[in-house]
Amino acid sequence: TLPQLPEVVADMVMLQRLTGARPGEVCLIRPCDVDTSGEVWLYRPESHKNEHHGTDRIICIGPKAQDVLRPYLLREKTAYCFSPVDSEKRRRAVAHANRKTPLAYGNRPGTNRRCKPKTRPSDRYDVDSYRRAIHRAVDKINRQREKQDDGKHLERWAPNRLRHTAGTEIRKT
Repeated sequence: TLPQLPEVVADMVMLQRLTGARPGEVCLIRPCDVDTSGEVWLYRPESHKNEHHGTDRIICIGPKAQDVLRPYLLREKTAYCFSPVDSEKRRRAVAHANRKTPLAYGNRPGTNRRCKPKTRPSDRYDVDSYRRAIHRAVDKINRQREKQDDGKHLERWAPNRLRHTAGTEIRKT
């Protein structure tokens, strides 16, 4: 699924797979919540599932996960690391680079956007938008396989499976 995901969502998937974090915790990560002073980084989410019990949640981020997260820490400290706005900018840049019509013809970049769109990209992914992005990628793969008469369809999967897979691997070691 990773090659069909937007780059930002693919990085979210890799980070979650490497850390075993909950999907909501990956969506809420901000540079100010990550302690990068040690060899293993520590992420303390601003909110988490069991905070009403008065417990702290600390997620360890090892070297592989640090490589995934590092470029996203180079932003404002209180901004969310994984943003649909960034993903949309990258998508538009790729579409512009793959443009077949010369710039002198057709629409100039940015001129065919709506002044008041019904929806705008949020400043962060939430669990539902994260899951929908994964489902769209799986559906895209399945459409490609239908055209090839491969017959093998991928099952739609949700981000929580990554947490369960990480937990299973940790228990095996």
